[in-house]
Amino acid sequence: MLRRAIAAAARARAAGNHPFGAVLVAANGELLLEGENTVLTERDCTGHAELNLVRQASRRFDRTVLATCTLVSSTEPCAMCAGAIFWSGIPRVVFGLEGRRLREFAAPGSAASFLEINSREVFRGASHSVTVVGPLLEEEASAVHRGFWTAGVS
Repeated sequence: MLRRAIAAAARARAAGNHPFGAVLVAANGELLLEGENTVLTERDCTGHAELNLVRQASRRFDRTVLATCTLVSSTEPCAMCAGAIFWSGIPRVVFGLEGRRLREFAAPGSAASFLEINSREVFRGASHSVTVVGPLLEEEASAVHRGFWTAGVS
């Protein structure tokens, strides 16, 4: 499923967006939903793949279903997305590329923005547990970012 999330990130990049993707997986391993980043094409700074996925999932599934799911993301969810995951009741996150590694792909003088708070730090303050697994398949997950984060990207 992590490779499905990485493929969604590649589709987001091909569509002109930031290269992030996510999938929602049921307890039995069934793929329920896929989400892509839409920040640039929808001109919405909150259009992160995980947040788009949580919005879809919250409309489509009851909280009792979400409470049994896993969100799999190509890259570690940012603080905003981690908050959305927490509020949705999804109890488990699996990710590929560690968020702090994104800086390695940004060119000097890049307009890319980074927030130093990782998902584990957000979930540490949560009233219910959210399990985080990752980084996994980091080299595969990082491939979609190579050459993307240049000075003109925002």
